[in-house]
Amino acid sequence: MDVIHKYILVKKAELERLQDEDGKWTFPFQGPILNDCFMIAIIRTLGLNEPDLMAGLVNKLLRSQQDNGSWKLYPDELDGNVSATVLAYASLLISGEFNSDDEEMKRAEHFMDRHGGPKKAHFMIKLFLAMNGMYSYPSYFNFPTAYFLLPSYFPFSMYHCSNYARVHLTPMILCMNKRFSIHHNVEQHYFEDKKGGWFREERGLADTLVQSIKSLHLNPLYYRKIGYQEAEKLMIDRIEENGTLYSYASSTFYMIYGLMAMGYPKDSPILQRAVEGLKSYAIQTAEGLHIQNSPSEIWDTALLSYSLQTAGVDISHPMVKKANEYLLRKQHIKRGDWSIHAPSASPGGWGFSDSNHFNPDNDDTSAALRALTKSQELGHPFRQSWSRGTAYLKKLQNKDGGYGAFEKDAYDPLFAHLPIENAADALIDDSTADLTGRVLEFLGNYAGMTYNDEMVKKAVKWLFLHQERNGSWYGKWGVCYIYGTWAAVTGLCAVGISSKHPAVQKALDWLESIQQKDGGFGESCQSCEEKKYIPLAYSTPSQTAWALDALVAGGRNKRDAAMKAARFLLDEKNYDEEASRYPTGIGLPGGFYILYESYNYIFPLIALSRFKGQGLETSEDV
Repeated sequence: MDVIHKYILVKKAELERLQDEDGKWTFPFQGPILNDCFMIAIIRTLGLNEPDLMAGLVNKLLRSQQDNGSWKLYPDELDGNVSATVLAYASLLISGEFNSDDEEMKRAEHFMDRHGGPKKAHFMIKLFLAMNGMYSYPSYFNFPTAYFLLPSYFPFSMYHCSNYARVHLTPMILCMNKRFSIHHNVEQHYFEDKKGGWFREERGLADTLVQSIKSLHLNPLYYRKIGYQEAEKLMIDRIEENGTLYSYASSTFYMIYGLMAMGYPKDSPILQRAVEGLKSYAIQTAEGLHIQNSPSEIWDTALLSYSLQTAGVDISHPMVKKANEYLLRKQHIKRGDWSIHAPSASPGGWGFSDSNHFNPDNDDTSAALRALTKSQELGHPFRQSWSRGTAYLKKLQNKDGGYGAFEKDAYDPLFAHLPIENAADALIDDSTADLTGRVLEFLGNYAGMTYNDEMVKKAVKWLFLHQERNGSWYGKWGVCYIYGTWAAVTGLCAVGISSKHPAVQKALDWLESIQQKDGGFGESCQSCEEKKYIPLAYSTPSQTAWALDALVAGGRNKRDAAMKAARFLLDEKNYDEEASRYPTGIGLPGGFYILYESYNYIFPLIALSRFKGQGLETSEDV
């Protein structure tokens, strides 16, 4: 028995033990401290009796504080992160367990003072402070609520930005317009007289855009009033069955404050139900109790089912069969915001979380479809589901030929120039190399489409146009250039682009050039902030697997680079805590990085199975 086969058997047995009875896998979706801090504030704001939850969240915050007083977003972040530190400091004050005389708080103050203090924090963190009575709102800000009355086809309407922005900015605007604040009975001397610095290019472009909307003559009192009502309706109409807004914890926190700004009492059923949804997202991690932003059950289950099948596990095996039956139950049947720009598409996508019922995304949809492809042999329900999902995915292609994450053509470039941090990352759902490549990989390897198909040609052209000079591609939802390059290369090769094509060769050369001495691959989260490849000091399993999979797809499975990468993945000593717990997912550059524990199973299984599947002999000394 060769070493790869042994590896597969071990991982298969582990995953059998970890699978839930209903067929899904539940791995932690671990983000930064953002949601933990918000939950602390919500407990105090609503007067909830949650001593265990509060204690768990506070203890996790304390354990993650650095020696220099800061909090970090990722392990190799230089010095620390001022936004995270401001947020953690404020949350510990709000918890009522700490005051400025405590040693932990003094160290945090020292770090914040050296890095510009609250003025240098992210816009979203300043809003957290303002909503909790610790920071002044900008006096000049008064957003015309008539904006919420604009029809979807109108230029610069909310349906030309990402749905993530739509459900976050709406409650934010309500709080800022109403100057809504909860004043906690805690010491907050540090924040006194600290004002200003809300927006990039302070006021300039913000004023221009606001004045442009006002010039539409939609700002009389009547329109302002019904605009507020429309904003309130926008949120309520998008509340999930578990009480969360769009199934995100972050947007749900803002919704709670936004509805309170509109006059909802603290004991309102809609707020209480939202809290129950948030509490259901709590999970124990190696670092302590954590509030997930949106649990990743569907994403993990789809990819694990697919990876096991790639490794040779049959669709009739109970583990795969249960997983795919779970996916079948989770396919969407409701129309959501995606239908505005894709009216001819019928429901058929999948979302990210078990609680998500009408906000599908293209990555989860293609992942679920990969997992279900072979299950069509089992009969009508699977065939029908696969056909519906594939038809849905094809309809979501952007007019530029690429694929975004959630909706079609939701990327008005004007939004990218708004004077707030991460405008280009968070406010537009534009085409990305990782989404475009992964959809192509599905269409080519599992839907039988080739470069002769017009929609494939458009997507391929988009990828060619967006390749970096060094041969890599930037990935938006994973770290980062390795992720984007893997997705692009595997997608291009799947639809029939020759591995000898100059673009593919250049990408593979680049991958080989960044291989670490241990045979693995490692890229820092800093890459997405600097918009250039920055190596990590060590290799990670998921990034090594992405690189190996790309090398195999490009026909370089017999070269030293692929052999070394395979050796790295097969040596369990390389899965130490530092390497296996580095966040290789991205939610927001410079603000939200994700540790997917499932990735250490998924991508090594896929890459090693394909490496072996190329006909290369493997043995104990691979």
